[in-house]
Parts: sequence; structure tokens; C-alpha cells
Amino acid sequence: MTLLLTDVHVYDAGSADGMRGPTDVFVLGNRIQRIGPGARSEYEQAGRGRTISGNSRLLVLPGLINAHFHSTANHLKGSIPALPLEPFMLYESPASPELLATPREAYLRTLLGAIEMLRTGTTTVQDDAFVMPYPTADVIDAIMAAYEDSGMRASVALDQSDLPEVEKLPYLDRVAPPEIVERLALAPPADSATLLEAYEGFIARWHGAANGRLTAAVSVSAPQRVSVEYFRALDELSTRHRLPIFAHVLETRTQRALGVDKQQVFGRSLVQYTADLGLLSDRMNVIHMVWADDRDLELVAEAGAVIAHNPVSNLRLGSGVAPFRRFRDHGIPTGLGSDEAVCDDSCNMWGVVKLAGLIHNISDYDSDRWPSPAEILDCLWRGGASAVLRATELGDVEEGYVADLTLLNLDSLAFTPLNDLRAQLVYCESGVDVEYTVVDGEVVFEQGALTRIDERAILAEARELFRERQPAVQRVRRQSAELVPYYKAVVKEAALADLGIDRWVTGG
Repeated sequence: MTLLLTDVHVYDAGSADGMRGPTDVFVLGNRIQRIGPGARSEYEQAGRGRTISGNSRLLVLPGLINAHFHSTANHLKGSIPALPLEPFMLYESPASPELLATPREAYLRTLLGAIEMLRTGTTTVQDDAFVMPYPTADVIDAIMAAYEDSGMRASVALDQSDLPEVEKLPYLDRVAPPEIVERLALAPPADSATLLEAYEGFIARWHGAANGRLTAAVSVSAPQRVSVEYFRALDELSTRHRLPIFAHVLETRTQRALGVDKQQVFGRSLVQYTADLGLLSDRMNVIHMVWADDRDLELVAEAGAVIAHNPVSNLRLGSGVAPFRRFRDHGIPTGLGSDEAVCDDSCNMWGVVKLAGLIHNISDYDSDRWPSPAEILDCLWRGGASAVLRATELGDVEEGYVADLTLLNLDSLAFTPLNDLRAQLVYCESGVDVEYTVVDGEVVFEQGALTRIDERAILAEARELFRERQPAVQRVRRQSAELVPYYKAVVKEAALADLGIDRWVTGG
């Protein structure tokens, strides 16, 4: 398989204006073989394949990398009001057998996200899939089959907890009545042995599938949501197979309050707790980190872990504004994520890019410390590639790199006139100018259509299926609503606690 891009501009992170060209790019198999002189002759020698003429108007970017996502909520966008994470999750991921997905449902909802991402130039996603109430082999297979069929690159984990609900939150055992506490003290539907068995089968079947385009990751969900034994077992799997390990850490003020309320962390932050267990590593994606302090960031930097920053989700849930400049000051690789479609309400990474470039401008009077467009794009690509543990293969348009590429039309409103490429990518582009998306050397989206699947048929089927599922969703949510006052009380207790740190924006 060969692909030749002629007369294109190529994004160049090291150049003054952010691009070079017009030039040619030759892709052989799934790798960028040659950029510039010699690309056409090598293409001729290798045997003709596909040629795309840029006519000096197409810009070749590294494929966008979504460093954090939950595909299992793709069908729920717009369906939950803005709430803090803790009560929000009661509606988002109830462990009700009534909501156990069929394989077809899992396949369709996964495709909904893949379609939107590929259409807007995202080529790689890290999917922390929570399969409620518990993962089954056929549903896991359906999720992976959807990514395989779409042509997307995906690193997928099973985001499950093995601890009772009451152990995961501070104050809950005090603000809820005894009968509610007793109910929330019940064990989750699947224990750690069952989850580890699911992982073993998942890794054996799917890790490295589709020419390496599909890979496994592991997820603890969050350090306070799993037993130490399960955490260690997942870390061992991560070590054995060199897999990313996902952990939501200090996403909310309530999670920071665990350090002063729960004996399990003995007065430490969750970062320090994880580090003291010896489980903070260079394989870990530390997700969110909104309520981190400098000691937490020192530990993350020392471990070589990567932060997955989700600015849209952090606002949707009122979690706060993450200390982005401190991430950078500590030299921590930082990727960007959309989080799930129910707390971003989109899978389009361009919105994440723009907000990441804006929200931190209110964090410091010194504008020299505000994020530059170059920094935000570095997070999108190189930070994302580090999160996937493929920093030398993804996230750049360079010879030898995997051919995951996004081709944008520069003859568009977003880039007319072309004043500053990096700034216009961050602040002006919305995804509408993506003309081609290439994954693993294959064109999977071009000029308005996905090449591998019948998008219209998929959307029609998804509309019908999820319309039929609405009564069950609403029944379960009505049951969950009984718990909301107690979870809001938890959030209030955490808000009143003196934590010595603040990540909320106050005004008025």
C-alpha cells in the first residue's frame, strides 16, 4: 500500500511559521517514508498506489490524539444537566443490570464516537471504557470491532472498580442515613478476580490487532476506587505487556478531601498514596489533576508519568481549572482529552484545543505565563503520543513515523488570511476544514465521508436503538435520583473543608 501527497504544506513544530512546503510526502505501508525531494521517485519505484494532490492548499498535520475518552457514554450526550462529578456519575454510570448493553448496542455507541473523531481529524483515542454493570467478552469484542471497522487507532481499557461505593467517597457514611449507607456498602457486581480474567482474555484477543492499530491498556479508574491488591495486579499486567495504565486522580475537590477524611490514604493526597504504594510510574496516565499541589506534581514528574488534561469536562462538571502552567513548569508531558461525550457533549478535539488555549489565561496576571498556541499543539500531539507510550512513532509528521495524518484545507475562512498558523489552528479551526484523515497509512475519511463504514445506516440504526432504550435509562435514573441529595451533601462537606488549595474561579 502506497500513498503520495503532492504539493502539500507540512506542519513543522520547529520552524518559525509552523510549516514547510509546498512539498511531497510518500507513505509506504503504514510509515512516512520520504518528505521532500525523492518522494515522487520512491513512490514510482514502489509501485503506484493512491495520489492526493494538495495544489498548495492542503496542510498535513499529525493526526489528532484524544488522550482521554469513555466511549460507553457516546449515546448519552446532552442528556445530563451540569452537576459535580459525584452526583453526575449516579446518572452517567449506574450499575444496573437493566442497562447491560447488548453487543450491537456497544458496537453502535462506540462507532458514534469514532465517526465524529475521524471526521474532525482525530486518528488515535485512549478509551477508558466503563462497561456497566460489568464487562462481558461479547461487549468488549463489540467495542474493539467498532474501532477495527472504522479504521481508527484505539488504546482501550476496562474502567471498573472492585470496591463498594461507600469506600470511594469522603463523608458519605456520615451524611447518608444508615439504610442508604448499608446499600452503598454492597460489593460491586464484579470482583477483582472476574475483572482480571476479563483483562486476560481481552489482551490475548485484541492487543496488537489490526496490524497494531488496536491495543490494550489497563485502568484502575481512580486509586480510591480499587483495592490495593487489584491495583497491584493491574500494574503487573501493565508492566508485563508495556501498557498504559489509566487513573483519574484529584479530578475534584471532593477527591482532594479524601486525604483528610479517609483512613485509607492516611492524610495524604491520592498522588502521594499511589507513589507510596510504588505504583506511580512512567506507564501511568494521571487523568485530570485539577486539585494537585506542587508536591503532587513533583512526584508525577519524578515518576515520568503523563497528565491527561480535560478542560471542557472540568468546566462541564464544575471541577475547576487545572494548574496547567505548573504542569509545564515541572516538565510533565501533558496530553489533551475530550473525556466522555456526556460531559463534553462532543468528541471533537478542536473544541478541547481552543478551550485549553483560553481557560488558563484567567489563572495568572502575567500574560507571559499564559499557554502559547505552540504549547497547546505540543500537548495535542507530542503529549498525546507520550500518553499512548508511542512518543517516537506518533504525534509528528516525520520520516519513519506512523502515517496517522490529518489534511486540512488552508483555502478556508479559518486560515484566510493566514496570519499565524499555530494561533489559527488553536483559536480558529473547528474541524470543518478536515478534508482527509489517514490512519496507519490508509485514507479513512475523505471529502465528507468515511471510507470503511456506511455512516448514514449506522446513524439511522443508532437513533432507533437508543430511542427504544430511553425508557430503561429513565427508570434507572429515577432510582438514582434518590441518592443525589446525599452526594450533593458530600460535595458541600468537601467545599467547606480547609484543603489549603483552590481551583475554582470565583467572581461577582
